Amino acid sequence: MTKGKQIHDLTLNLKETAVLLGVVSQGQSENIVNEYLDELAFLTETAGADPVKRFIQKIDRPHPKTFLGKGKMEEVFEFVQDNCIDMAIFDDELSPSQLRNIEELLQIKILDRNNLILDIFAGRAQTAHAKTQVELAQYQYLLPRLTNLWTHLSRQKGGVGMKGPGETEIETDRRIVRDKVSLLKQRLKKIDLQKSTQRGNREQMIRVALIGYTNVGKSTVLNALAKTNILAENKLFATLDTTVRKVVVDNLPFLLTDTVGFIRKLPHGLVESFKSTLDEVREADLLIHVVDVSHPAFEDQIKVVNNTLKEIDSSDKPTLLVFNKIDAYQWIEKEEDDLTPSTRENISLEQMQETWIGKQDVECIFISANQKENWAEFRNTIYKKVRTLHTKRYPYNKFLYPDNPDY
Repeated sequence: MTKGKQIHDLTLNLKETAVLLGVVSQGQSENIVNEYLDELAFLTETAGADPVKRFIQKIDRPHPKTFLGKGKMEEVFEFVQDNCIDMAIFDDELSPSQLRNIEELLQIKILDRNNLILDIFAGRAQTAHAKTQVELAQYQYLLPRLTNLWTHLSRQKGGVGMKGPGETEIETDRRIVRDKVSLLKQRLKKIDLQKSTQRGNREQMIRVALIGYTNVGKSTVLNALAKTNILAENKLFATLDTTVRKVVVDNLPFLLTDTVGFIRKLPHGLVESFKSTLDEVREADLLIHVVDVSHPAFEDQIKVVNNTLKEIDSSDKPTLLVFNKIDAYQWIEKEEDDLTPSTRENISLEQMQETWIGKQDVECIFISANQKENWAEFRNTIYKKVRTLHTKRYPYNKFLYPDNPDY
């Protein structure tokens, strides 16, 4: 191997290192904050960096200037300097002044949760639609955070109606960003109109949308049902672009849509930018809410999805709750003489099924899309639900059911 080749391979293996920072505030426990930071670590790895350490501080509310208190920030600074850390990532959104103060204090790259998610979306976007949506959200996030230290986006404009050489760099930068936001919004309107037309052309078929927290296996479910090969990997936001496929279960065709995964504290700009993607959820006839039953915080993830459905006025739609990844479910059986209260880790899968099926208003089913466990029951459940919706919409459709005397 040549020296140049060795250097190239070494460069490929280098990863930026990061420290993760969070606070235990009022109404939160340290366990919950650690779960949040576990997710932040997964986000960091998905973005391509290596989370090497986390810092947590118990505080009534985040410090208005530096998020964490003075003593904790000094501790972070010492660790960053001693270990040549590249960046610090905060689990909450930082204000523009906090971002500036922390950068001056730590002297490394600073990201908050929203910025990190936007970076991941930017790297994952494939189509022109998704790229435009992400770019708009990035500029909307960036606008209030411009500082005089920022480099020019482009050369100053001239001509009628524009300020002359007296215009400051920060004013120029803000105007450029505002112009870009306006242009991207116009571009999205055109794309959204095209998407709306496409959805209108599909109205004759029942439409089913896969929804759920990110990385719960929605794309795997789509691949198994539609016999496709959509990207499905163990990373957050592996799917950004909406994918629609025709699926036939027995003799019944319908359209199945894979949507972008939801996540806790999803940046508002992304929700606004991805409205057309969420329209697939709004206009669906049936929602299949996929849940990763092996995740320790899956109940919180269900709440995040349900709250997002309320925000987009889709919480009243017919829904099938699908607990996926039963092959990865793990639990610890308690000893007979252990009198301590049972926890989530002590519940078997059978007990979990009885609990959830008994207390839910919507129908539940437990599967493994990867291993095809309970797959026949899952397909049959979908068939019954889609058939019910279809017969309500097309009560005289004898083409699909030629041998059924009810039609």
